[in-house]
Amino acid sequence: MQRQIGQVRTEQVRLFDRDHPLVLAGGEQLLEVDVSYETYGTLSEQRDNAVFICHALTGDAHAAGWREGDRRPGWWDTLIGPGKPLDTDRLFVVCANLLGGCQGTTGPASTNPATGEPYGLDFPLLQMADFVTVHRALLAHLGIERLLAAVGGSLGGMQVLQWTLSHPEQLDNAVIIAASSRLSAQNIGFSAVGREAIMRDPDFHDGRYTEHGTNPAAGLSIARMLAHITYLSEEAMAAKFGRRIQDPEATGPGFGVDFAVESYLRHQGDTFLTRFDALSYLYLTRVMDWFEPFGEHDPRAVAEAGTRALVVSFDTDWRFATEHSREIVRRLESARVPVSFREIASVWGHDSFLLEIEDYHETVRAFVDRALERTHETVRTGGTAGGTR
Repeated sequence: MQRQIGQVRTEQVRLFDRDHPLVLAGGEQLLEVDVSYETYGTLSEQRDNAVFICHALTGDAHAAGWREGDRRPGWWDTLIGPGKPLDTDRLFVVCANLLGGCQGTTGPASTNPATGEPYGLDFPLLQMADFVTVHRALLAHLGIERLLAAVGGSLGGMQVLQWTLSHPEQLDNAVIIAASSRLSAQNIGFSAVGREAIMRDPDFHDGRYTEHGTNPAAGLSIARMLAHITYLSEEAMAAKFGRRIQDPEATGPGFGVDFAVESYLRHQGDTFLTRFDALSYLYLTRVMDWFEPFGEHDPRAVAEAGTRALVVSFDTDWRFATEHSREIVRRLESARVPVSFREIASVWGHDSFLLEIEDYHETVRAFVDRALERTHETVRTGGTAGGTR
């Protein structure tokens, strides 16, 4: 039986203020930025065992362990902990709620210090680089100059790719899982429909729903239901639900919840309302739409820094199909970046990156173990772990 991290606590820190505002990639400023984060494990004396977790669209800082009152552990508890692929007996793991989020980090639902009211749609549009800027500021606050690895899936993997390309000197290794370097028209279309559902909800009030005492609940739940369909493969949905009738005693068809899959999606939409904000959904999905880092950064800098990468995809993931991962691999390999690539067989589609799949976990474990071995060898020889830093 695997040991567990146990009780954890979410911390919060103000990383930017009026004297030192956050200057965004688009040129606008945020006068105050608070960040929620959690850490697991112990930072080594050499400060060379730190791993940063970048979360996906609806994730948060609570990646592992149990907080008081939790009904389930953190969202990546299968991957992070003693003896797990990200082994907290040997690693110091950091996970932060990203900028624009709604789980303790400054976002569009936060109070605008200039007005005393929630930002709403006055919150500036963000870019992937802004997430990385704030992550790096948190590392500086923690006294960590360089990471053994940055790890992320989906939107988290995009953050890792951005970090790898824009600041490779800070990363020894990058683990990019079920991600994309450039969304397809289909992917942009899915997000567009979700945003339209939110903004056309009568309770949206041009983003000022808090001031009106409302919440665009119908729109946000529909957006979640649509997105959730894309997270599961057809095989997974067939295995979980098939055409099973929700109420076998029903007398006939109607326009309610006739099938089990309808009940599941409605449940996903309803529970989402208790933990996520509609404005964060708008802002974060838009960042994904415009992400195209290879158009802005030369991957040869990654090779020069000596950063290594692991890229993982899943064969039934149709949201970010394997071809998205292969494109990342091609672009990095063309610049002679050391890249390992693995397509994992899984019936569960895009959601696979959150699940305990043996081949997937062993792939991550082997890559991180080799990274630790190189780091230990560097300490013994007095060299540099990542190459030509």
